[in-house]
Amino acid sequence: MIEIRGLKQFYGERCVLDIPELTIERGESLALIGPNGCGKTTLLRLLAGTLQPDMGTVSTGALLRGAIGYLPQKPYAFDLSVQKNVELSLSGEQNRERLALAALERVGLVHLRHARGNRLSGGELQRMALARLLARPRELLLLDEPTASADILAIDQIERALEAYRAETGCTLVFSSHAPSQALRLSGRVLALDAGRIGELGETNEVLHAPQAESTRAFLEHWKI
Repeated sequence: MIEIRGLKQFYGERCVLDIPELTIERGESLALIGPNGCGKTTLLRLLAGTLQPDMGTVSTGALLRGAIGYLPQKPYAFDLSVQKNVELSLSGEQNRERLALAALERVGLVHLRHARGNRLSGGELQRMALARLLARPRELLLLDEPTASADILAIDQIERALEAYRAETGCTLVFSSHAPSQALRLSGRVLALDAGRIGELGETNEVLHAPQAESTRAFLEHWKI
């Protein structure tokens, strides 16, 4: 279980995130939606532990190091083959090559296993970084716009890979997306952020098809669901 209490985050004197209380149950899938600058990335970084809260607490429970997988919008690639980039996440595993290839197969990149990781396109780089996360069991996946640079076929492959992985591991998934239709496909609940605050929180179908908050309605007007 993830628990947030009294969370406030500042950039300079400006409060960019203000969440009094939020609980994410183990095994659930939560989509973060809202316009650019509403706080989605900041919240994911706080959950991942790459950013510390200025006020309040963010608890991910007794998760061990390695149990949390975080995919930033701009993942890093080493000057190694795609396969070796994935194998780096498998330190200590006996079957690193097999696990890395299986993860690349999941995301549709096994044909590029010998390519240099730092020479991939934006969409390919995202998929390679996702393969690094999916190569081993995780308890919590935090994905920041995981399909932002992907084409339609790659989006479908990524979503199917995530659904299969969650079915196998039972992991919790928290992801941000600009596409409400993706939230419908992948999440059970939606958190619509409005200028760093909770605009609306509820079951995905209810929030997206019958939004109560004006800010949520304004955001959804630009999208076909």
